[in-house]
Amino acid sequence: MYQENYDDVEFGGDVDLVANSYANSNLVEGELDEEELIMQAQAGVQSIPEPVRNFLANLHRNLANCNVGDLAYNYENQFVRLTDKFYAKGPWPEPQYVAALVGDDGLFLTLYRELYYRHIYSRLHPSMETRFRSFENYCDLFNYILNSDGPLELELPNQWLWDIVDEFIYQFQSFCTHRSRVSKRSPEEIELLKENAQVWNTYSVLNVLYSLIQKSSICEQLEAGQNGGDVIEAAGDFGVRPLYKMLGYFSIIGLVRVHCMLGDYTMALQTLENVELGNSRALFTRVTACHVSVYYYVGFAYLMMGRYADAIQSFVHILTFVSRTRQYHQRSYQFDAVNKKAEQMYALLAIAVSLSPVRVDESIHSYLREKYGDQQHKMQRGGDEAIEIMSELYLYACPKFIMPNPPSYTDLEAASKALEPQSFQLKIFLREARLQLVIPTLRSFLRLYTTMDLDRLSTFLDLAPAELRNQLMVYKQRCRQIKWVGSPDLLKGESTSTTDLDFALQEDMIFIAESRVGRRYADWFIRNTNKIQDLVNSIENRQKATITNGGKPKAEEEAGAVPVEA
Repeated sequence: MYQENYDDVEFGGDVDLVANSYANSNLVEGELDEEELIMQAQAGVQSIPEPVRNFLANLHRNLANCNVGDLAYNYENQFVRLTDKFYAKGPWPEPQYVAALVGDDGLFLTLYRELYYRHIYSRLHPSMETRFRSFENYCDLFNYILNSDGPLELELPNQWLWDIVDEFIYQFQSFCTHRSRVSKRSPEEIELLKENAQVWNTYSVLNVLYSLIQKSSICEQLEAGQNGGDVIEAAGDFGVRPLYKMLGYFSIIGLVRVHCMLGDYTMALQTLENVELGNSRALFTRVTACHVSVYYYVGFAYLMMGRYADAIQSFVHILTFVSRTRQYHQRSYQFDAVNKKAEQMYALLAIAVSLSPVRVDESIHSYLREKYGDQQHKMQRGGDEAIEIMSELYLYACPKFIMPNPPSYTDLEAASKALEPQSFQLKIFLREARLQLVIPTLRSFLRLYTTMDLDRLSTFLDLAPAELRNQLMVYKQRCRQIKWVGSPDLLKGESTSTTDLDFALQEDMIFIAESRVGRRYADWFIRNTNKIQDLVNSIENRQKATITNGGKPKAEEEAGAVPVEA
């Protein structure tokens, strides 16, 4: 078992990951006779279905030969199909049984264990032992990649590399949530957590990501590419290899996620300093899940920082991309995950548009009105009901926040009463949102007039004139936000007005000016033309099917037919 402690305080050097010994009488297998072990191994190998054995042999051969195209097919298609067929409700074969099929290849077994534990996390309930062993396996994998004397002759598909980084962070988040719920842990588990505080330690996870970034020189590569420099020279011996380059790049995206989970939104945006969000050929666009993840966390960071216009822009950009490419990803194993993330972004977009009303893309607006129309209307009216709906949408759509440090295992009562990270971040968000909710309420009245007396508006709102004057000043100040203008630094921007309605207050008279944006008729006609074309194609296909079947429609078409009015 890999054991070593972190003594370094810098992220700069090569890192040996920690996986403290979690030896325990409950975790160590009993001693068996050699003959029994051989019989057990033979039975384990024989229990593996023949298609799975063929798949593992093929995967091992493609990995040894660096056939990236075949590996991508093995990983993205065959592994998913075999999982659904044989292991939908159980784990994949134990790694020690697989070892006999691949000649005890250490690298292959490390990668297989990564898939093995990931499957347990996604389909089953991981035990404490599984969580520890998965961490140990990640230690072995990253140590092998980071501490080699020279670049490894190893190539993996981009999708697999992204999933390794993404799953590493997910299991870290899952473990932090698991250990923080001390009231649900048994005394044996509490003792085990106390003795192994370095397992899934926040510093260890950050150290891995920073080490992968440094080893690949990815920041230097991106900066050289932006400034017209020599990317090959900036990459160095390790960075020119696709394995190191893409792991380093995906680690940057992973850091954005980790900083958002920790509540450090400024650091999350600073991490993307060398990543060109507006570039349609950027490396993150090669993996759809990574593409969606980048904009989700950028938009959420902007939302928490009160930069609602930038949050809306980020969400609308990626949601438009998802809606236009949805048909191409229906057969991908990522389809459900991307759809779920898109639904979360729609919820966050509904909040952002309610707090800072702006015109969005017609297709996005139609979906928002259909799914969250009632909630938006109630949020714009303000009051306790708006806060309640906003809280519900926020908790559904926000990331899974974590505490960076483990709870106090010596005072379990106090640890069980500690404020949950989700509740703490919600409290921070609502404190800012309550101040912003004045905008939609005032806007709904001001847009009806060009001039209006202050006393009349105070009567409508049932407020004292002095209080209304203060709220108008808050409205004025809240309608000006820092807006990103495409610079490499996502924190920088220009102070602009984010509303289409402005006013001036002269003594007790309000002068209102509204700038109306013309409707984009071209988009409306294109969208509805496509709908009509889809309907025509559907009718033609049914007619062809009816003719082919001798004038009788198929049974399934009869059952699911929708009457079409002339």
